[in-house]
Amino acid sequence: MREIGVGLVGYGAMGKAHSYAYLTLPLYYQNLPFKVRLAGVCSRRLEQAQKAQDDLGYTFATDDYETLLARPDVDVIDICTPNHLHYEMITKACAAGKHIYCDKPLAKNSEEAEAIVAAIGDRPLINQVAFNLRFLPAVMRARELIDEGRIGRVLSFRAVYLHAGSVDADKPIGWKLDQTISGGGVLVDMGSHILDLVRHLIGEYRRLAARSRILYPQRPDAAGNRVAISNEDSICLIAEMADGSIGTLEASKIATGAQDEMRFEIHGDRGALRFNLMDPNWLYFYDNTLPERAFGGERGFTQIECVQRYAPPGGSFPSAKTSIAWLRGHVHSLYHFLDCVHSGRPAAPSFADGAIIQKIMEQAYRADRSQAWVDLS
Repeated sequence: MREIGVGLVGYGAMGKAHSYAYLTLPLYYQNLPFKVRLAGVCSRRLEQAQKAQDDLGYTFATDDYETLLARPDVDVIDICTPNHLHYEMITKACAAGKHIYCDKPLAKNSEEAEAIVAAIGDRPLINQVAFNLRFLPAVMRARELIDEGRIGRVLSFRAVYLHAGSVDADKPIGWKLDQTISGGGVLVDMGSHILDLVRHLIGEYRRLAARSRILYPQRPDAAGNRVAISNEDSICLIAEMADGSIGTLEASKIATGAQDEMRFEIHGDRGALRFNLMDPNWLYFYDNTLPERAFGGERGFTQIECVQRYAPPGGSFPSAKTSIAWLRGHVHSLYHFLDCVHSGRPAAPSFADGAIIQKIMEQAYRADRSQAWVDLS
């Protein structure tokens, strides 16, 4: 059986989520044609990398990611670092001939993202951006229903991603509020997910308008000093798609009461779809072709039991009827990537897809600054 050696760069929250996926793949997927080997882990704090080595069984621990790139037993580089490091790490991993999985966003700006795509070129290197929400069964079923024509021509849509983590004015800033590291605010951190989902489900964007807000112009740093904030806490977009449909997208970290509230609804002339990440087991489908009758007939939103009904080799453990959670989307995303590494077929969403989302985000910021529609076609 082929072994795929993974080198993980970054052992924060995403590094832990991806490590969980690697460790649990043999449980979730029966009779895999490949085996994952945790070849090495890198963290800027060596003690963190060593803890991952001790706790999870990584073969090698380092604080220098180029050490991982030089190892012949590392086939895949998984990048879970702050955004400003992605470009250098990806291009060096590409030069080293490694397959690459990278957390979103692909880069800090579209110039870097386009350079990454150019560096990949026609090299036989599998590459994927971690837009993990694509890989939940309910989202996958939504895509099927759209492709089957069950909702007909898309008329309108709404997509939101809401957190409440920045409501507190005294919360110390982290790197995601530092423009030089992140490249943007909540649009980059959370809005990238819904921009990708809308594109994945509906198609390409034609033009958009945007309006953002910084709730507190200053926040404390770790030392308690007040520092100026340039990254937005919330942003709303109006988007017109290539198919003529018009919808709204909103990302916010100042949505009081929200936990991890990603939801979308898509309305077509034959039906409609609804999904909420806080209710991830179900996709809601409205069939507008059913006749209208006295007392309602059979019309109304149908609750589709998506739960953990992955296609084989997934879906056998745990039982397909059991409830699902956020981490499972990460597992299936990485399964898809590694299966593509094994088979040699292209993965999606690819770095080219990530570069498109990067450009859309930049144009959204341009629309916000100009307070005018921006053409994307």
